[in-house]
Amino acid sequence: MTNEDTFETLRFDVADSVATITLARPEQLNALNLRMAEELFEVAVRCDLDEQIRTVVVTGTGRAFMAGGDLATFAAAGDQRDALITRMATRLHGAISHFNRMDAPVIAAVNGVAAGAGMSLALSLDLAVAAQSARFVMAYTRAGLTPDGASSYFLPRLVGLRRAQELVLTNRELTAAEALAWGIVNDVVADHELGTSVDQLAREMTSGATRTLGTAKRLMREGWNQTLESHMEEEGRAIAASSMRPAGVEGTNAFLEKRTPKFTGP
Repeated sequence: MTNEDTFETLRFDVADSVATITLARPEQLNALNLRMAEELFEVAVRCDLDEQIRTVVVTGTGRAFMAGGDLATFAAAGDQRDALITRMATRLHGAISHFNRMDAPVIAAVNGVAAGAGMSLALSLDLAVAAQSARFVMAYTRAGLTPDGASSYFLPRLVGLRRAQELVLTNRELTAAEALAWGIVNDVVADHELGTSVDQLAREMTSGATRTLGTAKRLMREGWNQTLESHMEEEGRAIAASSMRPAGVEGTNAFLEKRTPKFTGP
């Protein structure tokens, strides 16, 4: 089954339980403007609410994944730029929140430069695969701006505080290989293999127990803000509950019967 919607700044396609969000402002290197932030929020909510979507892929068109915010629109807003940026950040942050809290795994397919909000978006998603030519740079302070897109939350957790401060304060650019070594992406592939590699990963995620994956996502993210004992309590409750759901029963039976589990449903 395939369903495709075309928005003003992105494309949204659903096929075989995989939703693909393609940022589509190639002439502006997919720079984030208010409309894109609104549309990202809209499709993130759709993905969160649609139980038939079991994996989400976010990628870009042309030479960039996303080259940060559209600074030309900031300048054009004049004295109202703070209101514009507030609306953009609110929608972008809403999208990131939904991507993080939905059950479906969300994969960043970083096809080119990921700068500013683009790097923030890639950092915030569950898994990231980068094309060999991709580049990563925070870029915010270079423009006299502070980080957004949850990057000040995720970046220190992924690379450590010292390296995070280096990337934010110096705007050091990382190659795809360096991003892999620093733990920013999970894999780097040849540019022409990005689509195939991400498709394979998406199929693997789609064959999993989606609700179980979502609970695992939340346990890992929320554990950062809990004590050891409170987090172990959450783990105990979660694994007990998952054992009673159809996926837990099927997974256990498949292991004992030495076969591949078949997870169906949402």
